[in-house]
Amino acid sequence: MAFVSVSGVTKRFGTHVGVDDVSVGLEGGETAVLFGANGAGKTTLIRMLASLSRPTEGEIEIGSEPLVGGNAAVRSRLGVVAHETMLYEELTARENLRLHARLHGVDAAVCDDLLETVGLADRGGERVAGFSHGMSKRVSLARALVHDPDLLLFDEPYTGLDQTSLKRVAAVLEDLEDRTVLAATHDLERGYRLADRVLFMNDGRLVGDLETTVFDDAAEVLEEYERRCTGGEPRAVTSGTAVPTRSTIGRADGTEDRETGER
Repeated sequence: MAFVSVSGVTKRFGTHVGVDDVSVGLEGGETAVLFGANGAGKTTLIRMLASLSRPTEGEIEIGSEPLVGGNAAVRSRLGVVAHETMLYEELTARENLRLHARLHGVDAAVCDDLLETVGLADRGGERVAGFSHGMSKRVSLARALVHDPDLLLFDEPYTGLDQTSLKRVAAVLEDLEDRTVLAATHDLERGYRLADRVLFMNDGRLVGDLETTVFDDAAEVLEEYERRCTGGEPRAVTSGTAVPTRSTIGRADGTEDRETGER
């Protein structure tokens, strides 16, 4: 049985359908990358998996346990790095991590180790308010790892990072082989290198689920995405065979769809 199971999940915002009857599973230790145009439903799906939003229809299970309401035991198995860092800016980097550790009953000693991991050991005593976006994203990544989660969810982990932060974040993500990871990203090259599988979304639907071994490079990933968005003949797939209508990949700057806030 899959470690992460999404079954018939739909999310509506009034008359707009943000995610439309999506079903997908992830095995323990597997890394999947979610590609799609702005407004395709990627962020909405990530938010539902992170328990930040409830599905209108369908079920989500983590480790065979339903992700519903106040299921604290299941939520404790999640680590989330959102597009916005959601840090306490008036606290230092170390204080942000220690607060998270306290909430999860984790020894605070792990915080200094994680600051070292993300390259901020010498900045841990500084307030986050003075950090660049890239530094804040690294603190957010460290926070997500504090409680040693089984499932890590990332929404645009590479967007807006300077080269130093980009290298640090990429290195940490590539070293998560023992975790289950789902990342939504517009960075095709890095996403392709990171993933075991690529999932394509378009107009709220899952339109492709392929192992990265069927591609030679990131350019082929983009070609396949566009082929599925224009009704072309798809290559062999593992799941998700619906054919959508939109034909553009999301913008590399991570800007949002104005109607839904989706990236």
